[in-house]
Amino acid sequence: MRLFLLAVAALCWASTARAEGERAGDFDYYVLSLSWSAAWCALEGDDRDDPQCDAGRGLTFVLHGLWPQYEDGWPSWCRTGERDPTRGETAAMADIMGGAGTAFYQWKKHGRCSGLSAPAFFRTAREAYGRVAIPELFEEVSRPLSLSAGVIEEAFLEANPGLARDQITITCKDGLIQEARVCLTTDLQFRRCGDDVIRDCRLKDAVLEPVR
Repeated sequence: MRLFLLAVAALCWASTARAEGERAGDFDYYVLSLSWSAAWCALEGDDRDDPQCDAGRGLTFVLHGLWPQYEDGWPSWCRTGERDPTRGETAAMADIMGGAGTAFYQWKKHGRCSGLSAPAFFRTAREAYGRVAIPELFEEVSRPLSLSAGVIEEAFLEANPGLARDQITITCKDGLIQEARVCLTTDLQFRRCGDDVIRDCRLKDAVLEPVR
């Protein structure tokens, strides 16, 4: 009986985690992940002395990544014959991703799974980022705000009339508002997120860190 239960658990885990190194281009939709820059800095960037966290950058939601996704689970570290991006190509993404290092890591883990070349993937990521209007009110956050993730979601829905509630999710980490994740078709239209993606932060008093 114990072996049977372990086997069932392994099958359930595999349905969402998937093995790494899948074939490039085999996925169902994209998740556009937008990271609240100040939260990333508080959780990781400050410890690295990352330039993204320098005072005066004024960054709000930056592009964390464009992630190929299955209806259940996701591919990562895929096999592809495409070359890795040049330093110039990753540096060119710093204006919307906060830095070139993020761009290169996102290509390795997620971009290769798109089946696109590195330049084409970065163009697609930039286009996807441009499809979502980031509410201007976030630029005015000058002190920590305690609020629910629903407040962030409502702001995005108001700024993006074509976006539905089941097409966006807001995440938090260590008590901080972390990311807004928007689900897109392969031709970058809004679509419903898979059940494994819709995991809204349930905190009523999550903290939105001030813009730096």
